Amino acid sequence: MTDRDLTGSLREQVLAAAEGGTSLRLRGHDSKAFLGNPGNGPTLELSGHRGIVNYEPTELVVTARAGTPLTEIEAALAENGQMLSFEPPHFAGQGTLGGAVASGLAGPARPWGGAPRDLVLGVRLLDGRGQVLRFGGEVMKNVAGYDVSRLMAGALGTLGILLEISLKVLPAPTGTATQVLELSRDAAMTKLRELARQPAPLSGACHLDGRLYLRLAGAEASVSAWQQRIGGETLAPNNTFWQRLRDHELDFFDRPDTSLWRLSLAPATPRLACENEVLLDWGGAQRWVFTDAPAGQVRQWVAEEDGHAELFRRAPNETAPFQVLDPALLTLHRRLKERFDPAGIFNPGRLFHD
Repeated sequence: MTDRDLTGSLREQVLAAAEGGTSLRLRGHDSKAFLGNPGNGPTLELSGHRGIVNYEPTELVVTARAGTPLTEIEAALAENGQMLSFEPPHFAGQGTLGGAVASGLAGPARPWGGAPRDLVLGVRLLDGRGQVLRFGGEVMKNVAGYDVSRLMAGALGTLGILLEISLKVLPAPTGTATQVLELSRDAAMTKLRELARQPAPLSGACHLDGRLYLRLAGAEASVSAWQQRIGGETLAPNNTFWQRLRDHELDFFDRPDTSLWRLSLAPATPRLACENEVLLDWGGAQRWVFTDAPAGQVRQWVAEEDGHAELFRRAPNETAPFQVLDPALLTLHRRLKERFDPAGIFNPGRLFHD
């Protein structure tokens, strides 16, 4: 395991960019380069800034530098029977802790394990003035109320360079199993509504190609009992379905020439007109959809259902991946950007074109 603190070098490069009016494209392992608008300017490499700074298993907290690979962090946690409960995507094994938080992405366990922003306790941040700032802490009592550190989740590096991140971790379940039921989409949603009214130990619920995948996680006795109640086929313990879903390695995702949309909708929302090729995750709350429908039309359909649409992976001719903010929110976004990065050097235009 490599342990390297590059704070001084990164600060020098930020100060030079600010003085010269040069923008910087922040990059760890580039596993999420497809997310958002293309970056501009010279690349600032962040993957070398890595290492676990502090890990207190009894406190359920880990602090690591942003370039630390997720695989290293998860291995250290596993030795103590713990885990990152939001199940961050690895994307070809290249994911880092900073990328996981900056992207705000979570895997199949998200509805039960929380989102990255829910688990961030504190950060050390290098802002556009070259200042090293600290927000939050390493215990829950330090993050009561509005916490600036949570702004970094989903900011895609536009507010500053994450140097260190403190996360809450959780005990790993002693028992896990996946049951698969042959069900239509409507029948699967009915089944999920039934399970939501019961204390089923779910940690994943996905519907794909007429099959409902239900992951159970908890005490071995509870998992075994619910396996019997749910029935269906039991996947082998070494089956990698959930990891392949997390990292978009299922055959469903292999459509590089078609736009992939990520729709956030209430699970009970009926099928939209664009949902011809769809994978339901998070118990139906997250829908992965391939469609050639115009972006404006997709966003209109989703908005009519009080949902949110993100053009997650674009076809070659598509633009504007994120839903346009209303004027008040866009003004707030720009003020935050000006506060943390007054010269606009960090990933300009990555979230929204100025």
